[in-house]
This record gives sequence, structure tokens and C-alpha cells, in this order.
Amino acid sequence: MSASNYPPSSRPLPGIGIRGNGPDAARHGHHRFMELLDGLQLADCVQAAPGGDGSQHRYCLRPDSFAGLTPDHDTTGLCATLGLDTQDSPRDLEKEILTAMLASPVPFDYPSFDEFESALRVRGNIVQAARRTALAFDTEHAERPEAFWRYAESSGFTLKEGANLIEALRLTTQPDRSKRLYSFSCYRATEYVILLAVAQELQASNPPLFEQLQRQWETRAIMSGQFHEVFLREYGSMDAPLPPMYYVPGDRLWFRNPDGHSSNAEGYEGSWVFYLGNGLFTNFWKRDQPFTVTTKCVELFHWRNATYRDDQGKLQVDDDVVDALVAKSLSDPGEVASIRDRMLRLRDPGGVYGDGGCIDTSRECVRLLRPGTSELVFPEGGGAALARAS
Repeated sequence: MSASNYPPSSRPLPGIGIRGNGPDAARHGHHRFMELLDGLQLADCVQAAPGGDGSQHRYCLRPDSFAGLTPDHDTTGLCATLGLDTQDSPRDLEKEILTAMLASPVPFDYPSFDEFESALRVRGNIVQAARRTALAFDTEHAERPEAFWRYAESSGFTLKEGANLIEALRLTTQPDRSKRLYSFSCYRATEYVILLAVAQELQASNPPLFEQLQRQWETRAIMSGQFHEVFLREYGSMDAPLPPMYYVPGDRLWFRNPDGHSSNAEGYEGSWVFYLGNGLFTNFWKRDQPFTVTTKCVELFHWRNATYRDDQGKLQVDDDVVDALVAKSLSDPGEVASIRDRMLRLRDPGGVYGDGGCIDTSRECVRLLRPGTSELVFPEGGGAALARAS
């Protein structure tokens, strides 16, 4: 077991911080973290230092490892550099997630090793569920398996009596189980994937909170802005943007449509996706064709070139035209380079359509979940949703 200590002035990145309830608990958490690094053959890549009061340790990549693995905070090449097979090896996926977190320019801080372990597993759950998710894109209609769900305008889609939340979410999003595609918007689709990942972890590590989650969805669905408030925290901001190529598997993120005209078409304001690792992002509508940063940039760029007004005068985007334009652009390296240069800029602020690109300044990850430190408060559980983290 090894990890070099370092003076604060030479720390390359904030990385991961793990606290303990006192020095003894902190030492135990440090021992478990170092065992994890050893098991993943990462210990020699990591610098570790205790906090001033001995109740916290911080971990990040050594400067030489950072330069070799995540140059300029680019995490999209980790699989190739480390020789990982994250598609077939959950252990390799765990290694990619952890390495990307160790390279973080903002701190991932946890009150215990157990809480960190849950965060690691939730990210893996999100990636695994997102890979299996395939849906039909529809911003105006929504469908769910009738044996599991009922709908009311006041409560959204809620569980029928006797329906298990985890199984209902799997059947709704994973056609390998249900044998059909259900209609979703991209934003609602990400909520279902996150909800499934959270439910799986709560069932394993915090069963009483899982039962509250189950009861919540039997009563009223948590959606949209409230979903973000309850389940997610945002890291990075417009004032302190994340590097454009910094992503951790399991992140939810937004690619913004930087074109002011086509962004007025419903569903084309931007694209909500998950980072799957290995340089890939979800494509819920064509599961076998996940996006790279390049293909996502080219797709969003051509939304502006495929707009039209339907018989009711409503602005629409023709996806078939987009596909044809994307294929044509991808065959021309010069055009791809030009589009990438334009689109890989950080996005403009809300309401502004100027020189910005499609890359958001922040990412989203799940809040704390463990007994005693969980941040989740459900509206139907007697508490108010937490304020949005910034």
C-alpha cells in the first residue's frame, strides 16, 4: 500500500476528500480508501494528505499521473490510456470513475468512506442503467407499462398498488425487459435512470430510506426542478466553469443548443445526457450509437439547418434531415474541425445567444445517501426539498 504525501502548495488538484467522525474513524476510512486504490492498481498514481485536525484525508492524482492520464483535465481518454474494458468489467468501470474523480478540479467531499463508496456505486449504477435504456423521443406524450403505473395530472406517473419501484423503472426504460419502447423527453428519461440508480443503492445501504422513496412514488412523482433539488447537486458554475473535456462516468450534463432560432423548437433547447465513460455519451433514441463529443457537437450544430414550421405553424426540427447533414459533415474532416472549434466553447449564459458553444459549465451528481448523513428529504415524507446546490 503506497501513496505519496505532499505539501499543500504542490497539490495538483482538489480530488476527493473523506472525513471521519474523529481521528480514529478518519484513519480507518483512509485505510479502506488505500485498500481500494491498491485493488485497482492506482495507489502509485495518487497523492494523499491528512487534514489539519486529522479528521479528513484528501486524495488526488500525482502531477506526473495527472499529466499522463488526464492532460488539461481531459478525462475522455482514460479507458484507452489505462487499457480498460468498462463495457464488460464493472471493476474497470469503477477504476475509470475513481480516476476521473481524483482528477477533479473541484473537491468531491464525503463525510465518511461509506458515503464515498455509495457515490461510487451510484455512478456505476447510472452508467449500467443508461447503457440499457432505449426510448422513443416525444416531448408531448408519455407512456408507461400499465401494469405498474397510473397517471394523474396532479401527481404524474405513480406506482400502482403492489408495484416495486425498481422493477417498474427497469421495465419502463429497458426494452430488453419490456420488449417495447416507451415515449419520453430526454430530461424525463435522465430522471428515471437516476431514480433507478438511487433506488438500487438505497435498497442495499439504507433500506428505511428506500421504503420512503417507494412510498413517495406511490403518492406523487418528483419531477423537473424539484427532482434536481431533492436528488442532485451541481458542481462547476458559470463563475467557475469546469474544463470543457472534464467528465466523470455517471455525470448528468446538458449540451446547449447555441442557435437562438432552432432552440425555440420544443425539445431542442439542448440535450440532457449521461457520460458513460470511454469518451461516450448516451443516445437514448439510438442506444447502439452513443455520442462522442464530436458527434454530439455536429448533431446540435445541424439542428439549425433542419428547422421548419408544421401545418399549425409550430417550429419543428426534422431529425431525418439532421441525420443526413451529420453523415455528410462527418465525411469531411475539415468541416468537422470547424464545427468542433465553434461548438466546443463554453455555453453563453441563459437567454444569450452569442459566441458561446454547446458545452455547459457544470455537471450534476447524486446527493449523499447513507444513514446519518443522507441529504435526501422527500416532499411526502414530512420535509421540504433541499435548496439547489451551486
